[in-house]
Amino acid sequence: MTAVLGISAYYHDSAAALVVDGEIVAAAQEERFTRVKHDHAFPTHAIGYCLEEGGFGPGDLDYVGFYDKPFLKFERLLETYLAFAPVGFASFLKAMPLWLNRKLHLPREIRRELDGAYRRRIVFAEHHESHAASAFFPSPFEEAAIMTLDGVGEWATASWGVGRGNRVELSHELRFPHSLGLLYSAFTYFTGFKVNSGEYKLMGLAPYGEPRYAGLILDRLLDLADDGSFRLNLEYFNYCQGLTMTSRRFDRLFGGPPRPPESELTQREMDLAASIQAVTEEIMLRMARHVHSETGLADLCLAGGVALNCVGNGRILREGPFERIWVQPAAGDAGGALGVALFIWHQLLGNQRRPVLPDGQLGSLLGPAFDDAAISAFLESSGAVAHHLPDEAELDRRIVELVEGENVVGLFQGRMEFGPRALGCRSIIGDARSPTMQSVMNLKIKYRESFRPFAPIVLAEHAADWFDLAGGQDSPYMLIVSLVAESRRLPVDESGAVGLAKLKLARSRVPAITHVDGSARVQTVDRERFPRLHRLMTRFYERTGCPVLINTSFNVRGEPIVCSPEHAYHCFMGTEMDVLVLGNHLLLKSEQPTRELDREAYLARFELD
Repeated sequence: MTAVLGISAYYHDSAAALVVDGEIVAAAQEERFTRVKHDHAFPTHAIGYCLEEGGFGPGDLDYVGFYDKPFLKFERLLETYLAFAPVGFASFLKAMPLWLNRKLHLPREIRRELDGAYRRRIVFAEHHESHAASAFFPSPFEEAAIMTLDGVGEWATASWGVGRGNRVELSHELRFPHSLGLLYSAFTYFTGFKVNSGEYKLMGLAPYGEPRYAGLILDRLLDLADDGSFRLNLEYFNYCQGLTMTSRRFDRLFGGPPRPPESELTQREMDLAASIQAVTEEIMLRMARHVHSETGLADLCLAGGVALNCVGNGRILREGPFERIWVQPAAGDAGGALGVALFIWHQLLGNQRRPVLPDGQLGSLLGPAFDDAAISAFLESSGAVAHHLPDEAELDRRIVELVEGENVVGLFQGRMEFGPRALGCRSIIGDARSPTMQSVMNLKIKYRESFRPFAPIVLAEHAADWFDLAGGQDSPYMLIVSLVAESRRLPVDESGAVGLAKLKLARSRVPAITHVDGSARVQTVDRERFPRLHRLMTRFYERTGCPVLINTSFNVRGEPIVCSPEHAYHCFMGTEMDVLVLGNHLLLKSEQPTRELDREAYLARFELD
C-alpha cells in the first residue's frame, strides 16, 4: 500500500489531498476548517483530516508532494523586481517576509507540520504540471488534449499538451507577465471586486452589459494571435511593479478610476464585464481550436483558475472542435494538491492508470462526513429542536413538501465537496419555479449582490429536455453554462429594460435559475455520483413534474462553505433560512428555542468579498 500526500499552500486556497494506491481517498481546502475564506496558510487542518480519513500517521506516508517549485517562483519575483526597479520596491518588500520565513524553506516547513515524523522524499512538481495532472488523471479519457490557464505559476500562465495512459506531457506554454488570468483579474479589480475571489461576480455581471469595450481591449491592451497566444501592453497594468492591478493609463482608457468596492454598480461596470468576458471567451476558443488542430484528439481536459469560467467552458463545448470536455472540479490552486499526488503515483512511480466511468473524481465528494451519532450529539449539546427521520424516504418526502411550499432548505448530508462548488452535500436548495426565490435567497440568505444568478441542479436523465447541453455532455460539477431549452423559455419584452432592470423579467418556467441572457450554470445529477441527491430530486420530480431545483453553496457572503454540523447550524440560525437538514435530522426555524437572528454579529465574523 502506497500513500501519497499532496499539498498546495501559501498563495490561494491552500489544500491537501491523499491518494492511496492510485485511489483518491480524501481532499479538502484549509478554509473549510479555519473559516478564513481562501485561506492561503499551510493546510495543517486539511492534512490532519486527510490522514485521519485514510487511517495514516505522518510517518506512514510514502511520498509527500508540493504543487509548485518555490525557487522558480522566487526567481520570477526577483527578475520582475529587477526589471522594474526601483518602482516595485513597495510590493517587493510586502512579499519578502513570507518568502524569507516560509516559502524558501518549504522542506523544513513540511516536515515540521508533519510533526517531524515524515523523513522520506518531498517532490516539487511544476505548477502547471500539477494542474495538468489534476485535469487528466481523474478524467474518464484514455488520452486527451490538456489546457491549463490561470494567473501565474512559476513562470507559465497557460500551457497545453497531451495526456496518455499514465503520463501528461506539456509541450507549449505562455509566460508571465502575459496572462489571461491576470487580465481578467485586472478587470475584476477595476470594476470594484476582490481579486482572486470576485472573478465569478464579474462573470455573473457580464450579461447585464454590452461588450462595447471588447474592440478597445483587443486593440489597445493585447496583441492576440490566431492560436490564442497573446502579449499584453504592460503600460496599462500595474501588477508587475505595484500594489494595484491597473495603471492610470488604464483609468483614462476606460473613462475614470476603478469603481470603489461596495459602491453602486453603473452601466460602465456592466459593459466592462461583458467586454472582458467576450474577449476571454474568444481567447479560450482560439486556444482550444489550436490545441485540437495540433493534437488531433477528440477530448479535452481543463484546469487552472480560468477553467472555472464556466461560460467560456460552455462555448468551448458548443462551438469548439472537441467532442467532450472534462474540467477538474477544484480547477484552481486547491486542485494542485490533488494533481501533484496523482502525478507522483502515475508519472513518477510509473503505476498503471485505468480510466473509470463516469470519472475518477468520485463526485468530488472527498471531504469530511459526520455520522448520525456525531450529529445527534451536537444537536443535544446546542439545545436545538430536531426531528430524527431515519427512514430516508420519509425524510425526502418532508423535504420535497417544504421546498414545494417555497421554503429555503439547507442540506448537510454525506461528504463535503472538494472545490468551490457545492454539489448537493453542503448546499442550500429551493424551488426553481418560484419567481421570487432568486431575490429571497440573495437578500435574505446569502446577503450578497442582487444581480448574482443561482445555479440549477437537474436530474441527468432529464437534462436534455431542460437545457441545451451540447452533444448530451453531462455537467456534474457545475462548470458548464448552457442556455435553457427553447421549449422551457417564456416570451420576454425587454423594451426599456437596461442593466439591473433586466433582472425582474421572467425568462423561463424556472425563472429562479435563469440568468438574464437565458443561460444557467448547470449541475447534472446522476445516480452514480450523487445517489442521495438523485433520490431526493426524483421524489420532487414525481410530485411536481419538474426535475430542476436551485442549488447554491451553504454559506453567506464572505464565509467559506460549511464543513461541520456546528457551522451549518450557526449559518441556519444567523440567516432567514427556513429549514435545516443535518444528515437524517430535520430542523424547522419556527421550532428553534430562539428566533432572534443576530445577523450583524454573524456576518461580522467574515470578511465580505
